[in-house]
Amino acid sequence: MNEHSKRMILTMIIACQLMMVLDASVLVTAMPEIGRSLHLSTAALTWVQNAYILAFGGFLLLGARAGDILGRRKTFSAGIALFTLASMLAGLAPSSTLLLAARALQGLAAAMATPSALALLSVSFSEARERSKAIAIYSAVSGAGGSVGLIIGGLLTDLISWRAGMFLNVPIGIALLLIVPRYMQETEMKAGRLDILGALTSVIGMTALAFGFVQAASVGWGAPEVWGSLAVGGVSLAAFVWIEARAKEPITPLRLFASRTRSGAYLGRLLLLCGNYPIFFFIPQYLQNVLHFDSLEAGLAIMPFTVVQFGMMYAMPSLVTRFGNVKVLIAGLGIAIAGTSWLSQISADSSFFPELFFPLIVMGGGAGLIFQPFTTLGLSGVDAKDAGAASGLVNVAHQTGASLGLAVLIAVFEAANQQANPSTATFAHAISISIWGSVMFLTASLVAVLIFLIPRARATSRQGMKPRQITLRDQ
Repeated sequence: MNEHSKRMILTMIIACQLMMVLDASVLVTAMPEIGRSLHLSTAALTWVQNAYILAFGGFLLLGARAGDILGRRKTFSAGIALFTLASMLAGLAPSSTLLLAARALQGLAAAMATPSALALLSVSFSEARERSKAIAIYSAVSGAGGSVGLIIGGLLTDLISWRAGMFLNVPIGIALLLIVPRYMQETEMKAGRLDILGALTSVIGMTALAFGFVQAASVGWGAPEVWGSLAVGGVSLAAFVWIEARAKEPITPLRLFASRTRSGAYLGRLLLLCGNYPIFFFIPQYLQNVLHFDSLEAGLAIMPFTVVQFGMMYAMPSLVTRFGNVKVLIAGLGIAIAGTSWLSQISADSSFFPELFFPLIVMGGGAGLIFQPFTTLGLSGVDAKDAGAASGLVNVAHQTGASLGLAVLIAVFEAANQQANPSTATFAHAISISIWGSVMFLTASLVAVLIFLIPRARATSRQGMKPRQITLRDQ
């Protein structure tokens, strides 16, 4: 393969990742406007994000398996085509029901395209040095794309409509579909089965749990649909474990949980996202409904967090080499807890500077120390045959934590905001209480790390082993 073809393949993979990252962030600052235009309550608005996240996380491992069996280029192209169509449908959606259906379809498409994109990157850049460079560019786009999405989403919402953010993906997707057949070679297909039943039970289980928590925010914990939904979620997840334990080719090999280190990393990451992700649902609401920022100003206001988090990636290799993954992770969680606790003090009388500005900087510094160690520890000691499943499980924990945390904390928000016509002070107080819920989740993540990972770190220290330096491949 010549250099031009490699550059084109990398460009296509980066464009795919940019579509997924923009899709996750471009609507963040548009949430209040979406709520007003489609008459959605704050609780109902969570499904604009959760419909995407649950489908993405739930079908991610199945998408990776489909790439192995059906061919990665074919799966990648199908995912891009479906994502482009779903983005157009989301932008045109005349009602909240159709918007949520389109968002779920986007999540399914992302689950098809993303694993194949990463696999194609590895296949196309086989030499270690060029692969590291390609992954570095991919990671940089992933980090910067989220920040850019916040600004673009706010700008488009102010100047045109929130719908324009969805239409952004359409020309990118069409361009990819036109050039993929020219430059991408199909990978060898492998014999095997798709664990569709396992994927369906996991998606149904997580969706039912999230629905139960969100409904509790609207109708109360005693409502039959709340307990019924939670029961369906529990039964479905139990069925998922039963299926995976007996499947010949499971999407989630349960042997991955045999390692105390990996199990702690998965649990810690899930709890981290339960606390971290909902903050970026609530803060734009606070900025626009309490401080009266417009959508663009709200996007720019979150930049202190993203800039500091992105900047920390340059310090991570030397920090992990010197202190080890576990110590850096504990420090990052401690800083994140401190910053989030500080942020939770906001009220209707707060101003952006300094009450939000400085806590966001502290939180960004903590977040910049957390994700890479969690990823490294989640992949530690994995056999080559399970590398793809372990990598997928890291992403599943990420997406699952985001959706469940948002569902739980919206219930907290609604409980604190129960008035027929809540005042600005009441709304701000409810957001403050919700952010305290984030602090509790982050603290639980720290406790999980201390319980599961400290004994392992001490054992490693006694054996005189040096902590493994994180590489670009671990990002």
